[in-house]
Amino acid sequence: MHMIVKTKGGVILSVYVQPKASKTEFVGMHGDALKFRVAAPPVEGEANTELCRHLAKLFSLPQRGVSISSGQASRNKRIQLLGVTEDEFRTTFKLPKV
Repeated sequence: MHMIVKTKGGVILSVYVQPKASKTEFVGMHGDALKFRVAAPPVEGEANTELCRHLAKLFSLPQRGVSISSGQASRNKRIQLLGVTEDEFRTTFKLPKV
């Protein structure tokens, strides 16, 4: 799977999450996934909630515009962003265009 897949309504991201960090931020690549440090523990979905909140804020999306499509209990996740284009995502995170 590619790190960013275009869908009819937005994009799906392959993400690797490092919980319990000092702050929530994008830190680069982890294999074929985008790596995020998350300032929340991996208990009761707190890290998932924090990651979705962070992405929603970055792209000015409502909370329902960001969802985890797979990997709820894993560090490797697929995140769906509705209303965001691949170019917008790449520009925001300074990723090269393919």
